[in-house]
Amino acid sequence: MENLHCRSCNSPGLLPVIDLGSQPLANNLLNPEDLGKPEPRFPLKVNVCTSCWLMQISDTVPPVDLFSDYVYFSSFSDHMLQHAREASLRYISEKSLSSGSFVVEVASNDGYLLRNFVEAGVPCLGFEPAANIAKVARENGVETHCSFFGLESASALSADRGRADLILGNNVFAHVPAPNDFVAGLKELLKPAGWIVLEFPYGVDMIDKVEFDTIYHEHVFYFTLTPLLPLFARHGLEIFHVERLAIHGGSLRLFACHHGQEQIRPSVSSLLKEEAGHGVGTTGYYQEFSNRAAKVKAELTAFLEEQQAAGKRVAAYGASAKGSTLLNYVGEAARTIEFIADRSTYKHGKLSPGVHAPILPAEELAAKFPDYALLLAWNFATEIVSQQSVYITQGGKFAVPLPKLKLIP
Repeated sequence: MENLHCRSCNSPGLLPVIDLGSQPLANNLLNPEDLGKPEPRFPLKVNVCTSCWLMQISDTVPPVDLFSDYVYFSSFSDHMLQHAREASLRYISEKSLSSGSFVVEVASNDGYLLRNFVEAGVPCLGFEPAANIAKVARENGVETHCSFFGLESASALSADRGRADLILGNNVFAHVPAPNDFVAGLKELLKPAGWIVLEFPYGVDMIDKVEFDTIYHEHVFYFTLTPLLPLFARHGLEIFHVERLAIHGGSLRLFACHHGQEQIRPSVSSLLKEEAGHGVGTTGYYQEFSNRAAKVKAELTAFLEEQQAAGKRVAAYGASAKGSTLLNYVGEAARTIEFIADRSTYKHGKLSPGVHAPILPAEELAAKFPDYALLLAWNFATEIVSQQSVYITQGGKFAVPLPKLKLIP
């Protein structure tokens, strides 16, 4: 479904930012027997609203087609587990959460974050639309509602269980096609003195570091702070603090509350000033992004073709959504990749979208020993390189594709 108006402010003034062509759904892994069947593809284009400066894809796929059965399990990343634990313990301390509190997480995945609140004796509940993942979360002791979050579901929960002291949402806000309904739901479910804490990939880092592979159909939005202030204000909420995070190639952690409940911290005005300096509120800031992405594509295509001509073998590591975008953007040259190694047992034996590279256990990288491994999950580079020390010790090299191709070691 193509959208010609801003999904936040409804302005018709949308400026093209980048067109990544027609792409399969990034997490739609195939079984080998599916190869003869049609594989749906959809346009993957990003526009920016010239009224509020919100970046958004033009064509969306219904969420039920994207999230009802999902293959990304957060618990397979040690880094994600540590990040979630540190954040949870911080919130428990700063909000003085106890057995009389209530915490809600939107898109709670397999319970990797909420289990820290369970261990601390803080009542909590997760919203997770993927039935297969919600089942795992419950098995891990985390109460989970298998549904999407919005004003209707927030109202129902508020009536049934009361409002929340803390609402968390890690890497979900960018997935929501109706941001006004989502933010209205946050307001409805939040106690008067409660906090909302959201984390999501930061649009400034995406532009500046040429991280175009973070664009896929699940990510409807690429947020900067500038367009979020009016979105939250529209629903009686205020953003009172922001933090820059290194995770996922650069993320933003946003703290919000009911209007007037918290003093606005200097971090908000500071980041707004920084964004203005970058040119976030100007058309020129977005217009070179496509050309810079094309240079990454050309460089990676040349690398893959050179290795093939030299008789070298290239595999990849990380059957990630960003990897799907990158490989399908590169196109024919990406089909020279022998296989993709991945730690997630849920992906083994399947084929990557579009390119159809077989996905094998992580141990197969060292066992099969290709000359190079294209690091598709570059946002976890330190963790992966450490786990694959045997491959590197044997002389293998990782190729990090962006913002400029480099080899490790």
